[in-house]
Order: sequence, then structure tokens, then C-alpha cells
Amino acid sequence: MILRANCKINLGLDILRRRADGYHDLETVMFPVRGLYDEVEVVRTAGAGVDFRAEGLAVDCEPGQNICIKAFRLMHDRYGVDGVAIRLDKRVPFGAGLGGGSSDGTAVLLALDRLFDLHLPEAELIARAAELGSDTPFFVRNTPQFCTGRGEIMSPFPLDLAGLTLVIVKPDEGVSTREAYAGVRPRVPSTPLAERLRRPVAEWQEVVTNDFEPHIFAAHPAIRASKRNLLDAGALYASMSGSGSAVFGLFGRPEKAESLRSQTPFIFSL
Repeated sequence: MILRANCKINLGLDILRRRADGYHDLETVMFPVRGLYDEVEVVRTAGAGVDFRAEGLAVDCEPGQNICIKAFRLMHDRYGVDGVAIRLDKRVPFGAGLGGGSSDGTAVLLALDRLFDLHLPEAELIARAAELGSDTPFFVRNTPQFCTGRGEIMSPFPLDLAGLTLVIVKPDEGVSTREAYAGVRPRVPSTPLAERLRRPVAEWQEVVTNDFEPHIFAAHPAIRASKRNLLDAGALYASMSGSGSAVFGLFGRPEKAESLRSQTPFIFSL
């Protein structure tokens, strides 16, 4: 079984407060990007355990710590699934705030559910995905979702971006989750994010913000410059995705987006 583990972008990201457990409450809308994906192949084998092979982009972790392996172990311990081979063809830049790793882990959960005829209900799949990470549950639904809590509490958020062109730029430098949260200043905005996102996209730039940007841009001028470049090229809206370092722009005119083709291969019609 081969699944396309697509990535996501964050449309707005408000860090509301720090919790007693050390995590932060946030609000964001996660939006799937179907055109940019990793390929995850999962097949049953005659043996026991898991055989894992990665190709494509090199991931900065030991193979045994890859989220695909963690997803298998979780399903093995919980439901007794065993004897699989997993091949990951990594295409989504990692450490970018695009959720590529989270999507890979969810793809393995979904593949194992089908291969072993578990028929788990959506709520249970979301609960298992939440054990792997905060962004991971989103990819069970893989439709625009308003996300709260650590990002794992979801509700559908109808959002039509049809006709726009998405451009994603991944600067060479990366941002760790630790760095991103270390510099954040929680706040509760006067106007909730959901209300701001109901305005026309052309009005988002001044009101739909990512709370990670101020301190990340101060520490990483190249990321700030990438966002500025998207706006200068004519993006209706540009933002960093998640905790970075990828930035994206939404363009109303595809020819303006295409003018950036020499700088990034990640240009998609929505």
C-alpha cells in the first residue's frame, strides 16, 4: 500500500498562554497542501517486527527514531500488528513547519489500520495520532481544520482558496521547536483568529499573524527576507508556516507566482 503523505501550512497561529504542563495553548487553521507530499509504502511481510528504509531527502534522526517506526511500535503495542516493511521517500523539507514528519507518522497509522483490517473509528485514529505529536491528528482528517489546545483539538473550518496559487519557500537555515517556543510571548488577541480568517484573503496580511515570527525573524534574517520577497513579488498574503523555517505566499495571479520558479520548485494551484 502506497500513501501520499502531504504536508500542511498554518493560516494564522496565535499562542494564547503557557500551560501548567509546559505546553502552550494555541489557535491555528491547518490547511492541507496536496501537491507536496512524501511517499509512504507499507506492506505486510512473513516475518516479525518492522523493516524500515528511507530514501529521498536525508532526515536528521537515527532510523530507529523516525516517526514511521514510532507509529508502527504504537500500533504493535496497542493492537498487535506485526510483520511489515515501510519505505519512506522523503520529499517534504523537514524542520520547516510543514508537518511532513507528522504526516508520515499518520500515513503509517492509516496504512496499518487498513492492512490489518482494524477498522478503527476516526476518533480512535485521532487519539493514536495524538500520541505521536501535536500536529499529527490533523492528517487523519486532512481537510482545513481549526486547531486548538496543543494543536490536537480540531473542528472543521470551511475555507475555499480555489483559484489561488500557493508558493512555498524553504530557506537553508532551520528552526527547532525548542527555539521557536523559547522566544514566544503568549497573548490573547482582541479578535479571535476564526473571525479574522473570515475576511477576504487580500485583507489577511495585517490581521492574520503568526506569533512565532517576531523573534524568529530577529534571529534569522534570511527567513524574514523570504517572506518579504513573496510580498514584493505580489503575494496577497505571506506568512511563516508553523514554527518555521518555511514561508509561503498566496497569489491571486498565477503569473506572479511563476516569476518565483527559479527560487523554489514548490508552486501549486489550489
